[in-house]
Amino acid sequence: MAKTRNEIRFLLNGSEKRLTEVGASDTLLDFLRLDCGLRGTKEGCAEGDCGACTVLVGRRHGAGLRYETVNACIRLLPSVDLCHVVTIEHLAGRDGPLHPVQQAMVDKHGSQCGFCTPGIVMSLYALWMETPRPEVGAIETALQGNLCRCTGYGPILAAAKAAADLGAPEADVLVREREAVRAQLAALDDGARVEVARGDDRAILPADADDLAAVLAEEPKATIVAGSTDVGLWITKFMRAISPAVFIGELADLKGIEVTDEAVTLGAGVTYSECESTIAEVFPHLAEFWGRIGGQQVRNMGTVGGNVANGSPIGDTPPVLIALGAEVTLRKGDERRAVALEDFFIAYGKQDRALGDFVESLRIPRPKPGVFHAAYKISKRRDEDISSVCGGFALELADGKVAAARLAFGGMAATPKRAPKAEAALVGRAWDAAAADAAAAALAEDFTPISDWRASKEYRMAAAQNLLRRLYLETQGGDRPARLVRA
Repeated sequence: MAKTRNEIRFLLNGSEKRLTEVGASDTLLDFLRLDCGLRGTKEGCAEGDCGACTVLVGRRHGAGLRYETVNACIRLLPSVDLCHVVTIEHLAGRDGPLHPVQQAMVDKHGSQCGFCTPGIVMSLYALWMETPRPEVGAIETALQGNLCRCTGYGPILAAAKAAADLGAPEADVLVREREAVRAQLAALDDGARVEVARGDDRAILPADADDLAAVLAEEPKATIVAGSTDVGLWITKFMRAISPAVFIGELADLKGIEVTDEAVTLGAGVTYSECESTIAEVFPHLAEFWGRIGGQQVRNMGTVGGNVANGSPIGDTPPVLIALGAEVTLRKGDERRAVALEDFFIAYGKQDRALGDFVESLRIPRPKPGVFHAAYKISKRRDEDISSVCGGFALELADGKVAAARLAFGGMAATPKRAPKAEAALVGRAWDAAAADAAAAALAEDFTPISDWRASKEYRMAAAQNLLRRLYLETQGGDRPARLVRA
């Protein structure tokens, strides 16, 4: 058993924090506002949607230090162990001048009611540090997770462009002191398992993946928390108890990304942001799709492994990964087993994961030559919204005929699943508009979707059918063929 530490250690702005009474369900937002009096960080939606609570979390990344925007309302306090939390109060001294990003927001009238402004400033601050003179597309991406009802965003975009004229990142405290902060965080790291609690609300942070296996042998019914982008809502919206909770998001040996000639393997703790460039390079049909998963804050926190392990029927990644033939590696103790992702989902809320099992990695085969791949997401908002229908398709053509097809959908059933009748309607016949129509008609035999507040059952079926027709049009070069990639 790894040695144990009974406190979480982190840096908050310019000070060191060591906390012993920490519950698994304590949020970073409540700690900042209620315990520290740092009320610049606002609570808006309490579900990681509006961005008013945005702060930066810096963590060691290789030989450097990486700062990312996160939603403090669903970021759980135990998870900031060995991190540097930065709030809006740290940008400018109490009696000093405004930070360039803040001053640009003033100059360009980027704030009206002001409630969302601190979160927007923090998102623009993160962007400014990495890209002082961003293009409009980069600004829009940085602001995907920040909702503002007043400004129409025009003044905010103008402020993002103007900030570099008021100051350069090289003079910023987080840039100048980055090496010193990294050294401070390294000094706090004793390699121990962390166990903290507030009353009966217990949190465990394993020392590594082997220790995680040991913890789950001791606590097989524990809640596993990776990015907390879903678990956070269990707490803030459903008032669910998650204790004991095991936090795995920062385990280095679950952060690996391996690229070979055959496949990409992602550790279960890899976030959407961390694998974004790899996904875009190896699976270019997913590049645009990936940018529609949540907002930037959610992509910085959420993990692909967590999205799969959670088993939501409207999760974004399972349909497209099923279409690619992905498999999941499950670990229990020292034993591992590989399961095809399409077989991992058994029923609503039930996956092929026994007590003590955890998702260790995902293996995604590279696209094969001669296969068309496409990924689609239908949602009420284009950005930062949950899917009503999601589709991942792989179509192998030979001599103008469909040799093989993998058609997977989310939002159409109790689990993400393939459409076997629609696939059978395609295989062996010429790939033409009639074939797409036949597959679309067969979807009615594959799925019986439900109606909810996101979409009616009729809408879901019509949308899924039309995605197959769209697939046909895009293979012919129509509509937006850039969405579709032929390996």
